[in-house]
Amino acid sequence: MDETAAIAWLKSCGVIPVVVIEDASRAADLAHALVAGGIDVVEVTLRRPAALAALAAIAKSVPKALAVAGTVVTPSQVPQVRDAGAQVVVSPGFSESVDEALRKAGLPWLPGVATASDCMRAVAAGRIVAKFFPAEQAGGPPALKALSGPFPQMSFCPTGGVGLKNLDDYLSLPQVICVGGSWLVPPDAIAAGDWGRITTLAREAKEAFAKARG
Repeated sequence: MDETAAIAWLKSCGVIPVVVIEDASRAADLAHALVAGGIDVVEVTLRRPAALAALAAIAKSVPKALAVAGTVVTPSQVPQVRDAGAQVVVSPGFSESVDEALRKAGLPWLPGVATASDCMRAVAAGRIVAKFFPAEQAGGPPALKALSGPFPQMSFCPTGGVGLKNLDDYLSLPQVICVGGSWLVPPDAIAAGDWGRITTLAREAKEAFAKARG
């Protein structure tokens, strides 16, 4: 998938679930539950040993969902997520070596930015769509507004402290294409296989996104 198509998919979905998963056998059911609620993007973070297997299960078994690899922080992880079937990669920060590895792999990438210096490095590398992380701790919507002054070409996916209570604050900003959050995928619901709860949370998030965007 090329970057333009990937960004369009993320923008259309609007709310990206950030998944920390302990059991890869639950990944496909989780993704199906999200899709049933209208959320067709799943970001699996590389924070647990099961992450790559979970990503592969989603990529193979749930073609309606965009499989995103999150928390990619080293070049060595790039071929691993590519081989697992990742269609997009997200990182918490910016790294020239990761940027180079992803260009070689041909994978779209949202690097993480939190400051003007981060944005300068991203723009210099031609990366104008970024993850704003950690969103709330980095200043929230006021910080994004301030960054958009010197970087009008950039678009953002705020993640970190984003939830239903402040969703509108971020989605009201024209430079925000989508938001990311873990509230859609509570670990206890995943562990219990409570897919109905996941679908309900996804539906609520999708409805909130639609309302915020009019």
